Order: sequence, then structure tokens, then C-alpha cells
Amino acid sequence: MGRTTPPRPVDIAALFPEIGPYARTATRLHPRPGAPTAGTSSVGGPLLWPAAEPWPVCREPHPRSYGIRPADARRRREILAAAWLRPRPAAGGLTYAGDEEAELDAMTEGPHPPPLPDDAPVPLMALAQLFVRDVPALAEFAPGDTDLLQVLWCPFDEHRSIPCAPALRLVWRRAAQVTEVLAGRQPEPEVVEDEGYVPEPCVLHPEQVTDYPWHEYLPDALAARIRIWEEGPAQELPGAPSYRADLSLAPGWKAGGWESWSVTDLQRQYCDDCGRELRLMLTIDSSEWGGANWWPREDPSPTDPDLPPVPLVGEPTEIAVGRYGAYRVFVCPADASHPHGADVQ
Repeated sequence: MGRTTPPRPVDIAALFPEIGPYARTATRLHPRPGAPTAGTSSVGGPLLWPAAEPWPVCREPHPRSYGIRPADARRRREILAAAWLRPRPAAGGLTYAGDEEAELDAMTEGPHPPPLPDDAPVPLMALAQLFVRDVPALAEFAPGDTDLLQVLWCPFDEHRSIPCAPALRLVWRRAAQVTEVLAGRQPEPEVVEDEGYVPEPCVLHPEQVTDYPWHEYLPDALAARIRIWEEGPAQELPGAPSYRADLSLAPGWKAGGWESWSVTDLQRQYCDDCGRELRLMLTIDSSEWGGANWWPREDPSPTDPDLPPVPLVGEPTEIAVGRYGAYRVFVCPADASHPHGADVQ
């Protein structure tokens, strides 16, 4: 089943025609729990990885043995999802079966043997893979004749490239050239720093939408006119739509489009190789939820009282970055093989 974003409550380009040239087409990925394969686009699924190609590792110095085991993170989610579906005890809380509660108590964050040196090679964790055939917004970024983007990360925070978030590895390849796929369970770290760095397997339901930029990218006069409209005529419309929340930036996992700067204000990033300003290629979001008018028509409302809180409808990937924010990946528009930039808001 596809996913369809409802039309915006107001056509901002009709109200302010001069914003038209700033429009960008983004692909909302709409990840939802499923059983992806190596031949499909996914979050948290197996990668189409060549059998003869070494799996990438992180060698950057940082602690490697403190956190939670990925298997424990997945089992914890399984237990909680089942418990929420059972009748609740009169005294409150959840109903567990067998040794489930004891299992949860044993899943504590802490040091896990064997202790590893800070520079020991740690396998990266497969985060996502996106075929250009499924995600058209990637076509303008794909270098050469590549048609597949694979995203991996080291699920620890202490990296030079980005503070307080995992370090990302982007791998572009030509899918047809992978004739023998890595068999068996794909490598992953024995320990991750945070449960929110372990993705749940999700299939994708890509949808093309139009994004408009964060207000600091707009000319001052245009941004001021939009603000005056928000404070005046927009207040008379149903729901009092705002440019930032309702009319400009699609929430959730997406490729291309524009990004928010709600935490730090605008911080432009530039390519280390050629000096070009980097452009948003991928948003890894902690939530698909961005207000009722962004919620796909085909999904039940996340405010439906009959839905169990776990797993949350708006958090299908179980990824949580920063303070429940979004991890954004920026690439050079001249050549996506140049060093990428990253930011968490």
C-alpha cells in the first residue's frame, strides 16, 4: 500500500509566487515495519553487499564496549510490543508473560565483554539502502552511473566528524554489478551506544512531494511578508496554518528537499574539496509525525486512542537521534563522492 500526503491547507506558491523558484522536489520515504530483502530499498534491511567486498569498519578512537547489545534492543522492543497488547492490570503497568520482566531487567546499559581497545575495528551497522529507481530525488546526487545508495553508521557518539551522533558512511554502487551477494547475517557491532541507533527493518513507500525552504534561505522581504500573513490572514483559516509547520518542510525520513534549522538557526555547509555549498540529500528523522496534515491518508491517526503506544505509529524505524531530532546528510552538488557533511537538529 502506498502512502499519500494530503494537500497543503494553503498553496503557499499561489499566495507568494516569488517563492516558486525555491521549490524542491523531495521523496518522502514513509518507512513502515516489514521484511525487506537485499534487492529492495529499505531502512534496517539487508544490503546488496558484494560477497568479495570487505565490510566497512570504524577505526576512529572512541569507547566501544559500553552501551547495549543490538540483540537486546530488538528483544526489548518485541517484549514491550507484546505487553502493550495484553489486558492491563488494575494497578496499572504492563502485563508480562513468563520471564519477560526479568529479561527486561537484565538489559541494562553498561560495559559488555569482551572489553575492546578504543581503536579496535568495529563493524558498521547497516542503516538504509535506497535504489534510485525507488527514490527519484537521489538521481541528481548519484555519481557516475551509480543507482544505489547504501548508508551505514558507527553507532557511537564520540567521532571527530560529528559530535553527539553516529558517524555515517555513504556507499554508492551500480546494483547490476553485484553478482554475488554477501550471504548469512550481515556484520554489526556487538554493542551500540544507544538503543535508538538500532534500526527496525522497514520497507519503504516513496512519495514525491514539494518542499519550500527554511525561512532564513528566503529573501528578507519575502520572509517578512510571509510572517505578516501568518500573524494576520492565516489566523482566520481553519487550523491557522503556519509556513514552518504546515506549508514548507515535509517531516520524517526523506531524500532531497529542504531542511529545518530550528535548533541552531541557519548554518551553511561547504564542500572540503571544491568549496561548493553542500545540499541536503537525506534526512534520517526520529519521527514521521509532523502535525496532522502531514500524516498519510492511508495510515491510522497516531492520536487514535485504540492504537497501542508501542510500537508507536509515528516511529516505525525506532531510530532516535539527538534530542529526538533529525540527522541530516549534505553532499556536494558537483560530485556526491566528495566528503559529505552532517548535522543533527
